[in-house]
Amino acid sequence: MTSPLEPSHDPAQESSPSDGRSHGSGPGRIARKVASAILIVLTCVLVPVSVLTVWVHDIVLDTDRYVATVKPLASDPAIEDAVQNRIVQAVDVRVDGKRITAELSAWLQSQGLPPTAANAVKRLAPQLDSAVNSVAEKVATRFVQSDRFEKLWTTANRAAHSAVVHALTGKGRGAIGVKEGTVTLDVGDAVDRVKQDLVDAGVTPAEKIPDVNKTVVLFQSDKLKRIQNAAHALDVAGTWLPVLTVIIGAVGVFLAHRRRRALAKTALGAAVACLIVAIALVVARRYYLDHLPPQVQSKAAAAAVFDTLLHFLRVTLRTVIVLGVVVALGAYFVGPGRLARATRATSERTADSVARWADTHSVHTGRAGTWTADNRRWLTIGVLLVLALVFALWNHPTVLTVLLLVLILLAALAIIALVAATGRRTRAAGSPASAAP
Repeated sequence: MTSPLEPSHDPAQESSPSDGRSHGSGPGRIARKVASAILIVLTCVLVPVSVLTVWVHDIVLDTDRYVATVKPLASDPAIEDAVQNRIVQAVDVRVDGKRITAELSAWLQSQGLPPTAANAVKRLAPQLDSAVNSVAEKVATRFVQSDRFEKLWTTANRAAHSAVVHALTGKGRGAIGVKEGTVTLDVGDAVDRVKQDLVDAGVTPAEKIPDVNKTVVLFQSDKLKRIQNAAHALDVAGTWLPVLTVIIGAVGVFLAHRRRRALAKTALGAAVACLIVAIALVVARRYYLDHLPPQVQSKAAAAAVFDTLLHFLRVTLRTVIVLGVVVALGAYFVGPGRLARATRATSERTADSVARWADTHSVHTGRAGTWTADNRRWLTIGVLLVLALVFALWNHPTVLTVLLLVLILLAALAIIALVAATGRRTRAAGSPASAAP
């Protein structure tokens, strides 16, 4: 029994040079094969490039999505520790403990305190400095772990998004700065907030905190210029590159001598290309974290930023890999392979068994069943086109999206097979041959 997607073929026609897929002169067939191969290879190369383009547009150029992406970093322990340490360094409340304890010791001696006790007071200078620094650290920690810091982080990222989205183009302003291969975040607002909290806590020397460097280095690389050029090229490619890639792939499959095999090869090739890019990202992450410059204060914070910004790219690559494997499997199971034919035969026998059970229980589909049996092939193609359109219009699909659509497709094909089986049984029961003794 044949699949609704599998064209019936005669062995004589399969070997005949007049096959519908083999018409044309010899040089014409060779030209089509070469053109098909070139277009399919080009499609496999362009698929991961298209994924990069989508990432650039949806993360770098979309303010709301970017803010939603980096917002969880405000509660990331590594980011909290890095910002807290940088704030404490920037606040740098220095109290001259030696001078204060010396003045206090002299005053106490003038009031009749024994010299031994006065010297003991002088030795309290380190403890005084430590106590003040401890207060500063506690205030900074409390601020970083509060909702105020999360709101400040979100506001700063949204306000400075124009600088963030253009970081790869070399333009930086606001809280995010880009200069000579270094991307920095200005924590000046956070330092000012902590400074005020220290003053409110009674640490009056905090009022005299000088205006010092209050930046955290997020990224530094001497290859940033090359990255900027590559990002600009991806940005110029724009939204049309994914569409162009699909068109190139469709033309390549259409020109192929065996289109089903060409579709499977294209899908697997695109999946392998995305897998290579995903592996390259893992290698790049390890290399970057192993070669962090001294200006980066926290390796854990750098890893958190790297993983967060590339999360969408990784998810998209995994989605394309799974989609490619699913399409290749689908192309195989509608083909003439032994396992494919056995699977289709088993499904048809199951559908016929269910139809017999329904008939014995007076469950009939009437004209709907016979119409489905007559138009099963076109119904199947229609379901595939609808699900393909849903996937194309889905906003940022994931692996779960692909699996969900596959389950819907299998359910739809099962329903079509069952209704068609009842239709065949209804037609057989109503035929003159079945009415004969």
